[in-house]
Amino acid sequence: MAELGTTLNGQHQPAPHPGTQHQGTQHPGTQGQHHLVAPHRTAAGRLPSVLIATRHGESTANVEFQLAEASGALSVPISCRDADIPLSLRGRQQAQALGRWWAGLPAADRPRSVWCSPYERTAETARIALAQAAGLGAVPVSLAVRYDERLRDRELGVLEMLPKAAIEAKHPEEAARRRKMGELYYRPPGGESWADVALRVRSLLRDLGEEEAGRPVLLVAHDCTVLMLRYALDRLSEQQLTALGPVHNCSASLWRGQDGRLRPERWNSVEHLTGDGGAG
Repeated sequence: MAELGTTLNGQHQPAPHPGTQHQGTQHPGTQGQHHLVAPHRTAAGRLPSVLIATRHGESTANVEFQLAEASGALSVPISCRDADIPLSLRGRQQAQALGRWWAGLPAADRPRSVWCSPYERTAETARIALAQAAGLGAVPVSLAVRYDERLRDRELGVLEMLPKAAIEAKHPEEAARRRKMGELYYRPPGGESWADVALRVRSLLRDLGEEEAGRPVLLVAHDCTVLMLRYALDRLSEQQLTALGPVHNCSASLWRGQDGRLRPERWNSVEHLTGDGGAG
């Protein structure tokens, strides 16, 4: 965990004076959860009071790719656009569990603003979670969801909808280049690298700081998008980033705005999913 500052608006904000700097620490939790303690500087205190990020619930594509990876299949039975892939039954159950967790947060921490990827699986997750939280009286039924394309999933270009075995078989040169470049900098033809996604996440965070200052906010996005959110906010190195592993479906990651800094408190937690389909 880096402790030198954060990037909320595309520019690094300096850390406090060495005499007041506290080193960041990370305490492992259970079921994929990490409780984090580290100070982070933001621009002029323009930041949400609480920032919560989640990945969409399990999608039908998640299921098909798991089966393909297990069998070594060279294709998956998906004919629609990536943007149109819906949730699985398990994914809808996870979204309901996320909504119950949302409703159970302290009143001051419950998001009153939702920013969401426009893809179907994220939009569906946001709708279900919001309906669940509103049904429990925790948030207004009329709460609007803001859709922002900067939160969309990573675009994979020629590798889209291809299992690992198919990439090795059909695009061996790209598979070799991917291994050499590393995931942060590898850009498939027609697609994006993780670094490309980080650029649009930084842009979104700048607007988020301006428009949602002082308010709790929920972001509903994708595996790569949430990873790049942490990369940007916590100023991770490439090695720290690639060591994180995947973001679980409907997990909760939380940063708290305090004294002009964004302090990470929870990463990739899935405890709230117990009995509701589990982590994905």
